[in-house]
Amino acid sequence: MSTASAFWVTAPGRGEIRAERLAAAGPGDAVVRALYSGISRGTESLVHAGRVPPSEYARMRAPFQDGEFPAPVKYGYASVGRVEAGAPELLGRTAFCLYPHQDRYVVPTDALHVVPDAVPPARAVLAANLETAVNGLWDAPPRVGDRVAVVGGGTVGCLAAWLAARVPGCRVELVDVEPQRASTASALGLAFATPASATPDADLVIHASGAPEGLATALALAGDEATVLELSWFGDREVRLPLGAAFHARRLTLRSSQVGGLPPAQRPRWTHRRRMALALALLAEPALDVLIAGETAFADLPATMARLAAGGALCHRVRYD
Repeated sequence: MSTASAFWVTAPGRGEIRAERLAAAGPGDAVVRALYSGISRGTESLVHAGRVPPSEYARMRAPFQDGEFPAPVKYGYASVGRVEAGAPELLGRTAFCLYPHQDRYVVPTDALHVVPDAVPPARAVLAANLETAVNGLWDAPPRVGDRVAVVGGGTVGCLAAWLAARVPGCRVELVDVEPQRASTASALGLAFATPASATPDADLVIHASGAPEGLATALALAGDEATVLELSWFGDREVRLPLGAAFHARRLTLRSSQVGGLPPAQRPRWTHRRRMALALALLAEPALDVLIAGETAFADLPATMARLAAGGALCHRVRYD
């Protein structure tokens, strides 16, 4: 047996670092020492605030979650570490795992995804967010030459916009209420607009702001018979939408996307593992470093989570010393 330290949400709005015992690794297991983890700002802020609705307790479980909602719970799914023990071909390799914030852990070998050599470990914390963006574009694929609006310049929104801009002929506009998000858009090769200046009549609108007002903006920007793809998750909040007026006459489609399930068109050929391998390979792009808004030490995570839950949208990285 050996020990580890893990971050737990102990009550809504509060968290602490707890000592844990690690079971001995079995023949099919690996021991990983964390290098970095990423905070998934939207979902983890809701978990930290105790705002997961009871109806979603089972569906919202992370792969290696301990405890139960609302608290105490050990939650998270963006860990990058070095394999210390396990299969010979993994020893010393850098791997991504859907694991909570913890400095060392034991997992089945097949839970690890080797990070490509071209991807720095510090950037690999974006893998889960990029996987969500990939799944979103599969759910409502932009077509060649489409005009695409992405409402919400957080990590997932920026990644979805960055992917859509790689479709030939697509013109992608990132829309956010914060004007300073323009520099992030520029670094990713995207156009930027505030809601007041955004281009109307989009062929596809992707909403990722996490705010009901953002979804209303997305509906307003959609062209006739266009699709609005919802990537935000609102937790226990009720959302009021302007579905009167011209919503029906314009024949708009409002569609959800959720990374837990593969879209029907991909399901016969793709697996979750293949999708994660794609996300990790795409992270070889250095421009994506702009989506890391800050970094703090693991020991400071209780205070960091409380601060981040109060606001902010881009990825925050946790460093393990």
